[in-house]
Amino acid sequence: MVLSVVLTASFALTSLCGTQEVSAGEKGGAALALRARKIVTCSFEGAQAVDDGVLVVRDGKIVAVGPASEVALPVDCRFVDVGESWLVPGFIDLHCHCAGPDLFSGKNDINDLVYVTQPEQRVGPAVTLGNNALKLAVAGGVTTVLFIPGSGSNCGGQGVLLKTGFERWDEALVRDPGSLKVAQWGNPESYLGGVGKTWENWHLRQMFRQGAAYARAWSEHEAGNAPKPRKDLRLDVFRELADKRTQVSVHTQVYQVVLMTITMIRGEFGLDTYIDHGEWAGYLTAPLAQKMGVNAIIGPREIETPTGRFFDTDGQIQGIAAEYQKRGHTMIGFNTDSPVVDEHQLFLQAAVACRYGFDATENQGLRGLTIVPAITAGIADRVGSLEPGKDADVLVVTGNPLDPRTAVEQVLIEGRKVYDAAQGRRF
Repeated sequence: MVLSVVLTASFALTSLCGTQEVSAGEKGGAALALRARKIVTCSFEGAQAVDDGVLVVRDGKIVAVGPASEVALPVDCRFVDVGESWLVPGFIDLHCHCAGPDLFSGKNDINDLVYVTQPEQRVGPAVTLGNNALKLAVAGGVTTVLFIPGSGSNCGGQGVLLKTGFERWDEALVRDPGSLKVAQWGNPESYLGGVGKTWENWHLRQMFRQGAAYARAWSEHEAGNAPKPRKDLRLDVFRELADKRTQVSVHTQVYQVVLMTITMIRGEFGLDTYIDHGEWAGYLTAPLAQKMGVNAIIGPREIETPTGRFFDTDGQIQGIAAEYQKRGHTMIGFNTDSPVVDEHQLFLQAAVACRYGFDATENQGLRGLTIVPAITAGIADRVGSLEPGKDADVLVVTGNPLDPRTAVEQVLIEGRKVYDAAQGRRF
């Protein structure tokens, strides 16, 4: 395709950093200006879309975005016109199991299943940057993932937020811990031959009580009101949670279980938390979730069948995200639970949701792949929209990203081109 060739050729070498070639837009390189038929910002304020727009990148950050007739270009910039293509923010998946080593299973997953709750376990040391699953994610436009433990125990441990296209830890890391992973039913009940919801809730409540007491003790010490507590690696993550530096991500489904996520973790303990999955009538909690600030990251199951596992939909196929939306929930995103659904199909989760009734006006479908998960994970100051000051995680696509016919042509992460369909195989 001519436009792809033009874009490829225009990312010219601008400087050298040691032996590393640095191209326009990257840290240490010249400025890069991209002109496109449409730029979709996904911001909550200002213009949602700019026709015939220009986006300017310097040192891996966005410095300007707006109509081509209004944006002043830096003197040293490399100018690239991508023609009829669109620019959109990189996608964010908050439920990924594909960043670990691919040893024998091919799933790149981690869960050692030692204890019912193991908040001290960290997946960071198991990350294998540049594995094939992450390369596929990049080709599908997924630029940030939350890599988390599996769901075989009630609390599998601490996830990590990563940029998918980098192969150095210092470049890829967004935040560690990225979340504390909790699983409330739907796998953990098989632990040690079988446990029930009541036992699971008891164990989680005990863990959260211990964690809250530990975080409180440290807070009192730091305020000068108590002696220094003994450091407990099992509970140390609760200091991060108490100070709102990370969140609890919860594998949860079925109405009663999603309700417990909201009332226990958010209501009783006051922790920032969000719903992962949320199917099987979980949407009945939507008014309460909205009121209490519990976002819903739906997937990989996007529909309820006419004869659901736990209830009857009266002969209708129901879109799960649409049902949350109908009940007043406004902060809805999407996930793959990769490799249940491969990372490169994250966009398809939103497309299916829209096909089954999710109202995508005001850009809500694309927001569910970008700014909503960014806000949910507390990283919206860096990613999730194309706005000045944010990381230049930018996709060059052939049209509406929620249209399955649309192709990803280029992927930039922090201004660095990490994927080019013209130079390799399309997924």
